[in-house]
Amino acid sequence: MEDVMQAVQSVSKDLWGVWFLLGAALVFWMQAGFAMVETGFTRAKNTGNIIMKNLMDFCIGTVVFILIGFGLFLGENMLFGFLGKPNWQIFTDYANFDWSGFVFNLVFCATTATIVSGAMAERTKFLSYCVYSAVISAVIYPIEAHWTWGGGWLAQLGFHDFAGSNCIHMVGGICALIGATMVGPRIGKFTKNADGSIKVNAFPGHNIPIGALGVFILWLGWYGFNGAAATSVPQLGSIFVATTIAPALATVTCMIFTWVKFGKPDVSMCLNASLAGLVAITAPCDVADALGASIIGIVAGLLVVFGVWLLDNKLHVDDPVGAVAVHCFNGIWGTIAVGLFASPSVPGYSLANKAGEQISGLFYGGGLECLGLQLLGMVCTIAWTVVTITILFFLIKKIFGLRVSAEEEIIGLDKLEHGLDSGYAGFMTPYSTEEIAEAAEAGVAIPMHEAVPVVAPATTPSSKDAAVHKVVIITRQNKFNALKAAMNSIGVTGMTVINVMGCGMQKGASEYYRGVPVEINLLPKIKVEIVVSKVPVATVVESAKKALYTGHIGDGKIFVYPVENVIKVRTGESGYDALQDEE
Repeated sequence: MEDVMQAVQSVSKDLWGVWFLLGAALVFWMQAGFAMVETGFTRAKNTGNIIMKNLMDFCIGTVVFILIGFGLFLGENMLFGFLGKPNWQIFTDYANFDWSGFVFNLVFCATTATIVSGAMAERTKFLSYCVYSAVISAVIYPIEAHWTWGGGWLAQLGFHDFAGSNCIHMVGGICALIGATMVGPRIGKFTKNADGSIKVNAFPGHNIPIGALGVFILWLGWYGFNGAAATSVPQLGSIFVATTIAPALATVTCMIFTWVKFGKPDVSMCLNASLAGLVAITAPCDVADALGASIIGIVAGLLVVFGVWLLDNKLHVDDPVGAVAVHCFNGIWGTIAVGLFASPSVPGYSLANKAGEQISGLFYGGGLECLGLQLLGMVCTIAWTVVTITILFFLIKKIFGLRVSAEEEIIGLDKLEHGLDSGYAGFMTPYSTEEIAEAAEAGVAIPMHEAVPVVAPATTPSSKDAAVHKVVIITRQNKFNALKAAMNSIGVTGMTVINVMGCGMQKGASEYYRGVPVEINLLPKIKVEIVVSKVPVATVVESAKKALYTGHIGDGKIFVYPVENVIKVRTGESGYDALQDEE
């Protein structure tokens, strides 16, 4: 019987070891999620640069974590638990090395580094970003993580951060906030009104489906992020429940709030809210029950909206993907939430103070002790991060420079940082040499009185004097079949159809992107060109109006032009004859 019990324990240990590594693989897969979210929420001209940064976060991070970070993180305590003793056991004693622990902690380290990429996207030098990524993975993250997860001084006091609201997300969010502040906003993000006030301009993400895919990838990976360190099936199940409830409640809350506030539910903000709920539940996922996870999620859904508004409208910090609102603000909230919602009824509950006495959250009868420990750990981590990352970005700015030139920013980092015409070859037209030259001068604002005025032609022939007319119709893509049928019914059989992007704004019809009014919103349209002579142009126009009319914004516009001449290339016929069908 004793042999059977030992065998069962051995199998159980192996199974949990496999889950531990599977969890690490899920956390690694989150790098793809971060890459997709950042790509989708930014402009297409920087796609390759963003993918490259997210790739190098992990690759550079691996190199420096092997050489420096792993020892500082999990090495023997030094300086009263301030850091771990550097070691190179991975090279000197590989047979006895903690391979699983290394991989697991490496993927968490890479997550911390990649949070900053989104906040500084579209205007940061690639070299400077690589230097930042190396330093945070080598020194900044490993030392503060040692305090909590490496047996350091915060762990000895009883500070709790199960999976990283404090050590990973808050730290990454603070780095993102300071980095975005120091690099400055993208050109055109903030402009001054005549009265001196600051106007916030929306830069909509170019591919919301990719951004949404990234969020779903991250949510899936988060089950490994939060659950990989579980030690029993009941505890793992409870963690999964909390990791599902909090982001779901955050997203629903954000949807309702933005619907009420802006008249329509904001898609990108709701995607951010899902991530905010996940960040907030990361620290308390092993100690929060269903009610606690629900409240944590609701607050996170409101906090992410407030965070985006605060950065845009009060701090004037340009964060293209909402990294600060998601990770910094909700990392802080998640850390505090442990001290409020830690419930001893949760499976595997093990919160205890330095004396080994069980402690619980304020709302579960635990008083202020647990909350006080959480605030202490959080404040110390914030102080460490603010000081070190500010010094790092200051040195990078002095030595390499943080920001690309105006030319590079306007053309896009893909072209001038990586020699990539487009991340979507075949779908986007590369910039011409002339356009690149014009962009190089775009950093200098031209006063309005010096701009070249638009001058009408000296003579414009009247449409009544022309026998041939060109009718150009721009409308919704889904109206094409109705338009085609209408044109066929009046005898028009020739037309040219082009897929285009169009923009327009009418009074009282403001649209919002992440709470900011969108003044120029490009939408997919069709452009139909018809040249007529036999069919009266008035008939074409009236038929098109009837086919396209819905009474809603976006029905489109019809333009009528006189045509001087038409020549049929094959026969040489011109004018009216060139437009007639052959028998």
